[in-house]
Amino acid sequence: MKKFFKVTILASAVSLLAACGQEAQADKVTDIKAYSEDQQAAYAIGSIVARNLVAPLKRQEELGAPLDKEIIVQGITDALNETTQLSDEELQAVLKAYDEKMNTLSTEAARVESEKAQTDSVNFFAENGKKEGITTTDSGLQYEVLTAGEGDLASPSDTVTVHYTGSLLDGSVFDSSVERGEPATFALNRVIPGWTEGVALMNVGSKYKLYIPSELGYGAQGAGADIPPNSTLVFEVELLEIAGQEK
Repeated sequence: MKKFFKVTILASAVSLLAACGQEAQADKVTDIKAYSEDQQAAYAIGSIVARNLVAPLKRQEELGAPLDKEIIVQGITDALNETTQLSDEELQAVLKAYDEKMNTLSTEAARVESEKAQTDSVNFFAENGKKEGITTTDSGLQYEVLTAGEGDLASPSDTVTVHYTGSLLDGSVFDSSVERGEPATFALNRVIPGWTEGVALMNVGSKYKLYIPSELGYGAQGAGADIPPNSTLVFEVELLEIAGQEK
């Protein structure tokens, strides 16, 4: 697992934040647009650095290990005044210990979230499969025909052109060719199994809604920040064309 709290990044960010923060205390800026370009640049740097710190600090709080912002400011002030109360070795040791603590908490939180996703998925497919118009295949894939096409049937070895929108069970969209305004073309044997099976059920001109369990999607690994481990995937897919066929 990647380090949750990078010491070098934190050190750099805090140093920049300190420089801007001390100046702001001495002469608080009420209208930054009225100041010089250099002062505006200093304000911009401080704003960007602070924004970069907000997310990790919030995540640490969510994991039950919040940091006292007032003490962070004290550390900044002491460093600027060259009165730091910890040696470089002690600073590194403290941050390393905190880093290890955060990794442990993050790992446990990921485990809990993964187990919850599995439970939610089982419950969802059990209930969704009872709905009218939903078909469940032997693999566990579920699909709904939104528009029935009359073109040729796709096969798992075809290269197809589609429009699609992919979302999680909570409705959050993680990818959409529709939003990009450009259809996607790919070989069906080079995508996740749920896509290979689902699109191979479709005729050109048809539009399906695919409900893909995690074992037919990205599994326990997930895919980047947008698709957590054990996620159920919901795709609306419109099959526009099969490569090599006459339009």
